[in-house]
Amino acid sequence: MERTPPDRHRVLESYQDGVQAIRSLADRVGDWNVPTPCTDWLACDLAGHLRCVAENFLEYLQDSPDSRLAKLFAQDAASAVLIRQQARQNATELAVLPPEPGPSRIMAFTVSAGAYADLMPDMWDRTHLIYRGTKYTVGDHAGAACVEWHLHAWDLARAIGADYRPRDPELLVSAWHWGVPHLPLAPGDAWEAVLRSSGRSPGWPVEEAVRPHLPQEAPSLATRGAPAAPGRRRVRGRRA
Repeated sequence: MERTPPDRHRVLESYQDGVQAIRSLADRVGDWNVPTPCTDWLACDLAGHLRCVAENFLEYLQDSPDSRLAKLFAQDAASAVLIRQQARQNATELAVLPPEPGPSRIMAFTVSAGAYADLMPDMWDRTHLIYRGTKYTVGDHAGAACVEWHLHAWDLARAIGADYRPRDPELLVSAWHWGVPHLPLAPGDAWEAVLRSSGRSPGWPVEEAVRPHLPQEAPSLATRGAPAAPGRRRVRGRRA
């Protein structure tokens, strides 16, 4: 891995772009019960996941360097173990959310994501976590947040039959290496590499319908593998 973290200005700009993209795309969702590229998640489930992740990211930032996330990564566990532990956490949190509509969940996401954005510049160089002997800062984790927001913006876009590509996909490649150190990144076009490395099919739903389901594909961020919230219709799609 190259030992040059992503540029701070580009990370901050990409972070705001991702939040704004989610808000804009959410405004275009007419039916919150449509399937998404995330396994078993309808659009309303995805909105709930966004709310939970933004709230968690804010908590991790406020508690750094002693957050729940830092303690998890301090175990130096294998990538598969980290993925399973974070997926269980995501599934549990989504399952206990109140039965609120998609727009309310997106509003809650916006509040927490905005609070995170307000705090992170002054905490940029603080240690966020240590993984396998390498220190990762708040700025590094901000890059992971960028990746998360842009991936889910793409999910929302595909759910409504649109497409989405971030303005600065090359920044997301660098942010992936520093913000998601336990997961490999595929080669190729920057944005397609991020999509495929997160377990997504860039051509979803058409590409998904024709490609075989492999026993195990490239893992994604902490969002992969979470089941649908109780009582929701299960829809076969790609993993978040």
